Amino acid sequence: MAVALKELLRRAARGVGALGLGVILAATLLWVPADADGLFNPKSFELANGLQVVLIEDHRAPVVTQMVWYKAGSADEPRGKSGIAHFLEHLMFKGTRDVPAGEFSEVVTRNGGRENAFTSFDYTGYFQTVAADRLETMMRLEADRMTNLTLTEEQVNAERLVILEERRSRVDNTPTGLFFEQMNAAQYLAYPYRVPVIGWESEIKSLGLDDAIEWYRTYYAPNNAILIVAGDVTVEQLRPLAEKYYGAIPRRDTPARTRAEEPPQLAARRLEMFHPQVTQDTWRRSYLAPSYNWGEEKHALPLQILAQVLGGPATSRLYRGMVVERQVAVLASAFYSATDVGPSQFFLFAVPRGDATLAEIEAQMDALVADVLENGITQDELDRTRRNLLAQAVYARDNVQGAARIFGEALTNGRTIEDVESWPDRMGQVTLEEVNAAARYVFDKRRSVTGLLRAGEPS
Repeated sequence: MAVALKELLRRAARGVGALGLGVILAATLLWVPADADGLFNPKSFELANGLQVVLIEDHRAPVVTQMVWYKAGSADEPRGKSGIAHFLEHLMFKGTRDVPAGEFSEVVTRNGGRENAFTSFDYTGYFQTVAADRLETMMRLEADRMTNLTLTEEQVNAERLVILEERRSRVDNTPTGLFFEQMNAAQYLAYPYRVPVIGWESEIKSLGLDDAIEWYRTYYAPNNAILIVAGDVTVEQLRPLAEKYYGAIPRRDTPARTRAEEPPQLAARRLEMFHPQVTQDTWRRSYLAPSYNWGEEKHALPLQILAQVLGGPATSRLYRGMVVERQVAVLASAFYSATDVGPSQFFLFAVPRGDATLAEIEAQMDALVADVLENGITQDELDRTRRNLLAQAVYARDNVQGAARIFGEALTNGRTIEDVESWPDRMGQVTLEEVNAAARYVFDKRRSVTGLLRAGEPS
């Protein structure tokens, strides 16, 4: 079980992700280019109960991935119940009337498959990857727990201890996890992204059976879910299976997604944390940023390019300037995710080298930002970044899980199949002026949080 860390830097604060490379790959896949036949050429249909089904055919290997995405994540949790979305993700493996506790995973393993689950701010998902001829078994199991989950007080109480231990290992006993959590809470004044996905410890301890059942009955409905299947299966094979197993589940009313509005941010914030377990000081800064779904949406795509220009490969400005030329950092990077339902963040990050101080790192970062604001990026950087992103796509298509994650995340966050398919064309039309305008928009210190994580005892 895991909380998805698509967000990498920002969502490391929630500290409960375990998708690792798969998440990184999924983020990369957002930049997959189209060819003459389209990007992934998915097929889509909707069942009578409102379940959207998306098929991404890939017949190069007899393997298939099934993913079910629910349009409910931690940012949808009621006040005081932080962590319930992730809590239920764990409890979904506890069994149904027909599939007793523990049997779900045993069946997946017995059929040679792999499974996992993930929770993020905006969604919760479950997936299995198996041989194509075992897809029907996986669909029967997943559809069963969409509507027939059974829970007991004993199961909930035991799993709460597991989650508390997960929080301790991923956040409380990890300086980086703790610091990300603090920075994230400082970045958002009101929007629920300020609350960690795994939940605050005190609130996790208060979650019980009734909370889990309430969350399950509120959000786990076919009309609030998306089924993504990728791999060696055709739509003629998939549709009858989807209708047989998922189509029998009645739709239910689900609440509209309403969240607190983020007020204007007028003051730069600064955090400094000392921790005895820190072995290497780090510097980071986040800027509140628009996404495809929030704020100045027109800047989202240019910001994806800007993040690559500044912090992408070894030829990026940060790596070339701070690691190779000035040799003041062992690592320097930038990161931005455009797909959040709410406000996103644009990150700058560096780890000093040798005797370099965090003050020197910050001065160099400020100089780099000032240069971008004054002079912008160059046409050569824009062209090189496009070529680099297109090259990554050649390999990214080889992962059926990655393809399923692209569409699952996009669709649960309010985007469309066409949005994904047309991304390469839209990326190719972004101008130098648009990237530089996006930089001028996002690099506003009044909407920033600067963090210094240092070795030492807390003062």
